Amino acid sequence: MLLQTFLIAISVSMDAFAVSIGKGLTVKRLRKRDVLKTALWFGGFQALFPVIGYYATSTFSKYVTAVDHWIIFGLLLLIGGNMIREAFEEDEENAKETPAFDWRHMLPIAFACSIDAFAVGVSFAFMNLNIGLSVAIIGVTTGLFAAAGLCIGRLFGSHWQKPAQIIGGFVLILIGVKVLLEHLSLLGL
Repeated sequence: MLLQTFLIAISVSMDAFAVSIGKGLTVKRLRKRDVLKTALWFGGFQALFPVIGYYATSTFSKYVTAVDHWIIFGLLLLIGGNMIREAFEEDEENAKETPAFDWRHMLPIAFACSIDAFAVGVSFAFMNLNIGLSVAIIGVTTGLFAAAGLCIGRLFGSHWQKPAQIIGGFVLILIGVKVLLEHLSLLGL
Protein backbone atom coordinates (compact mmCIF):
# COMPACT_ATOMS: atom_id res chain seq x y z
CA MET A 1 0.00 0.00 0.00
CA LEU A 2 2.94 2.34 0.65
CA LEU A 3 4.19 1.88 -2.92
CA GLN A 4 0.70 2.52 -4.26
CA THR A 5 0.41 5.70 -2.17
CA PHE A 6 3.80 6.87 -3.42
CA LEU A 7 2.76 6.22 -7.05
CA ILE A 8 -0.47 8.15 -6.46
CA ALA A 9 1.58 10.98 -4.93
CA ILE A 10 3.83 11.11 -7.96
CA SER A 11 0.85 11.05 -10.29
CA VAL A 12 -1.07 13.87 -8.61
CA SER A 13 2.19 15.85 -8.44
CA MET A 14 2.42 15.99 -12.23
CA ASP A 15 0.05 18.96 -12.59
CA ALA A 16 2.10 20.94 -10.07
CA PHE A 17 5.29 19.77 -11.79
CA ALA A 18 4.00 20.87 -15.20
CA VAL A 19 2.77 24.25 -13.95
CA SER A 20 6.07 24.79 -12.13
CA ILE A 21 7.98 24.09 -15.33
CA GLY A 22 5.84 26.72 -17.05
CA LYS A 23 6.49 29.14 -14.21
CA GLY A 24 10.21 28.40 -14.40
CA LEU A 25 10.17 29.38 -18.06
CA THR A 26 9.06 32.90 -17.10
CA VAL A 27 11.71 33.52 -14.44
CA LYS A 28 14.85 35.39 -15.39
CA ARG A 29 16.57 34.75 -12.08
CA LEU A 30 15.49 31.94 -9.77
CA ARG A 31 15.85 32.66 -6.05
CA LYS A 32 15.91 29.97 -3.34
CA ARG A 33 12.95 31.57 -1.60
CA ASP A 34 10.90 31.33 -4.82
CA VAL A 35 11.69 27.61 -5.02
CA LEU A 36 10.68 27.20 -1.37
CA LYS A 37 7.46 29.19 -1.85
CA THR A 38 6.56 27.06 -4.87
CA ALA A 39 7.19 23.83 -2.95
CA LEU A 40 5.13 25.01 0.03
CA TRP A 41 2.19 26.30 -2.01
CA PHE A 42 1.85 23.20 -4.16
CA GLY A 43 2.83 20.67 -1.49
CA GLY A 44 0.57 22.30 1.09
CA PHE A 45 -2.50 22.34 -1.12
CA GLN A 46 -1.84 18.81 -2.40
CA ALA A 47 -1.71 17.66 1.24
CA LEU A 48 -4.81 19.60 2.29
CA PHE A 49 -7.21 18.53 -0.45
CA PRO A 50 -6.98 14.74 0.08
CA VAL A 51 -7.74 15.31 3.77
CA ILE A 52 -10.85 17.27 2.86
CA GLY A 53 -11.92 14.59 0.36
CA TYR A 54 -11.17 11.78 2.81
CA TYR A 55 -13.16 13.21 5.71
CA ALA A 56 -16.03 14.38 3.53
CA THR A 57 -16.36 10.88 2.13
CA SER A 58 -15.54 8.76 5.18
CA THR A 59 -18.80 9.94 6.70
CA PHE A 60 -20.67 8.15 3.92
CA SER A 61 -18.31 5.23 3.24
CA LYS A 62 -20.33 2.66 5.16
CA TYR A 63 -23.19 3.18 2.72
CA VAL A 64 -21.16 2.61 -0.43
CA THR A 65 -18.69 -0.16 0.45
CA ALA A 66 -20.35 -2.54 -2.02
CA VAL A 67 -19.32 -0.28 -4.90
CA ASP A 68 -16.22 1.38 -3.48
CA HIS A 69 -13.92 -0.33 -5.99
CA TRP A 70 -15.98 1.12 -8.84
CA ILE A 71 -15.80 4.58 -7.24
CA ILE A 72 -12.02 4.35 -6.87
CA PHE A 73 -11.67 3.08 -10.43
CA GLY A 74 -13.95 5.78 -11.81
CA LEU A 75 -12.27 8.63 -9.94
CA LEU A 76 -8.74 7.55 -10.85
CA LEU A 77 -9.81 6.97 -14.47
CA LEU A 78 -11.39 10.43 -14.56
CA ILE A 79 -8.40 12.14 -12.92
CA GLY A 80 -5.85 10.30 -15.08
CA GLY A 81 -7.80 10.90 -18.28
CA ASN A 82 -8.18 14.57 -17.41
CA MET A 83 -4.43 14.89 -16.78
CA ILE A 84 -3.69 13.34 -20.18
CA ARG A 85 -6.25 15.61 -21.89
CA GLU A 86 -4.86 18.71 -20.17
CA ALA A 87 -1.34 17.79 -21.28
CA PHE A 88 -2.40 18.53 -24.85
CA GLU A 89 -4.18 21.79 -23.99
CA GLU A 90 -1.60 23.55 -21.80
CA ASP A 91 0.60 25.24 -24.38
CA GLU A 92 -1.64 28.32 -24.50
CA GLU A 93 -2.08 28.32 -20.72
CA ASN A 94 1.67 28.19 -20.09
CA ALA A 95 2.27 31.07 -22.47
CA LYS A 96 0.28 33.23 -20.02
CA GLU A 97 2.37 32.29 -16.93
CA THR A 98 3.69 35.11 -14.83
CA PRO A 99 6.90 34.99 -12.80
CA ALA A 100 5.32 36.44 -9.63
CA PHE A 101 5.42 34.25 -6.50
CA ASP A 102 3.06 36.24 -4.27
CA TRP A 103 -0.19 34.79 -2.92
CA ARG A 104 -2.33 36.39 -5.66
CA HIS A 105 -0.45 34.39 -8.29
CA MET A 106 0.30 31.21 -6.35
CA LEU A 107 -3.05 30.63 -4.62
CA PRO A 108 -5.14 30.12 -7.77
CA ILE A 109 -2.68 27.80 -9.47
CA ALA A 110 -2.01 25.78 -6.30
CA PHE A 111 -5.77 25.46 -5.78
CA ALA A 112 -6.41 24.45 -9.40
CA CYS A 113 -3.64 21.85 -9.37
CA SER A 114 -5.03 20.32 -6.17
CA ILE A 115 -8.57 19.56 -7.25
CA ASP A 116 -7.46 16.12 -8.44
CA ALA A 117 -6.01 15.54 -4.96
CA PHE A 118 -9.50 16.06 -3.50
CA ALA A 119 -10.77 13.19 -5.63
CA VAL A 120 -7.81 11.08 -4.52
CA GLY A 121 -8.82 11.80 -0.92
CA VAL A 122 -12.32 10.57 -1.76
CA SER A 123 -10.85 7.31 -3.03
CA PHE A 124 -8.64 7.06 0.08
CA ALA A 125 -11.80 6.88 2.20
CA PHE A 126 -12.48 3.48 0.63
CA MET A 127 -8.95 2.14 1.02
CA ASN A 128 -7.28 0.65 4.04
CA LEU A 129 -4.44 3.13 4.55
CA ASN A 130 -3.01 5.58 7.02
CA ILE A 131 -4.41 8.95 5.89
CA GLY A 132 -1.81 10.97 7.81
CA LEU A 133 1.11 9.14 6.24
CA SER A 134 -0.51 9.20 2.80
CA VAL A 135 -1.13 12.95 2.97
CA ALA A 136 2.42 13.56 4.17
CA ILE A 137 3.78 11.53 1.26
CA ILE A 138 1.61 13.44 -1.21
CA GLY A 139 2.55 16.85 0.23
CA VAL A 140 6.28 16.20 0.36
CA THR A 141 6.34 14.51 -3.05
CA THR A 142 4.40 17.36 -4.65
CA GLY A 143 6.60 19.97 -2.98
CA LEU A 144 9.72 18.27 -4.29
CA PHE A 145 8.27 17.86 -7.79
CA ALA A 146 7.11 21.49 -7.87
CA ALA A 147 10.53 22.74 -6.77
CA ALA A 148 12.22 20.49 -9.32
CA GLY A 149 9.80 21.61 -12.02
CA LEU A 150 10.55 25.25 -11.35
CA CYS A 151 14.29 24.61 -11.63
CA ILE A 152 13.89 22.41 -14.71
CA GLY A 153 11.68 24.99 -16.38
CA ARG A 154 14.31 27.62 -15.75
CA LEU A 155 17.15 25.44 -17.02
CA PHE A 156 15.72 23.33 -19.80
CA GLY A 157 12.43 24.72 -20.95
CA SER A 158 9.12 22.92 -21.29
CA HIS A 159 10.31 19.82 -23.16
CA TRP A 160 9.36 17.41 -20.30
CA GLN A 161 6.12 19.06 -19.20
CA LYS A 162 3.74 17.20 -21.48
CA PRO A 163 5.34 13.74 -21.05
CA ALA A 164 5.26 14.13 -17.25
CA GLN A 165 1.53 14.84 -17.25
CA ILE A 166 0.80 12.01 -19.66
CA ILE A 167 2.81 9.50 -17.60
CA GLY A 168 1.14 10.69 -14.39
CA GLY A 169 -2.30 10.26 -15.96
CA PHE A 170 -1.52 6.74 -17.14
CA VAL A 171 -0.17 5.75 -13.71
CA LEU A 172 -3.42 6.88 -12.05
CA ILE A 173 -5.48 4.96 -14.59
CA LEU A 174 -3.38 1.83 -14.07
CA ILE A 175 -3.77 2.07 -10.27
CA GLY A 176 -7.53 2.37 -10.74
CA VAL A 177 -7.57 -0.69 -12.99
CA LYS A 178 -5.45 -2.60 -10.43
CA VAL A 179 -7.87 -1.76 -7.59
CA LEU A 180 -10.84 -2.84 -9.68
CA LEU A 181 -9.24 -6.10 -10.81
CA GLU A 182 -8.14 -6.94 -7.25
CA HIS A 183 -11.63 -6.39 -5.89
CA LEU A 184 -13.21 -8.43 -8.65
CA SER A 185 -10.67 -11.19 -7.86
CA LEU A 186 -9.27 -11.01 -11.38
CA LEU A 187 -5.80 -10.10 -10.11
CA GLY A 188 -4.23 -12.23 -7.42
CA LEU A 189 -2.19 -9.56 -5.61
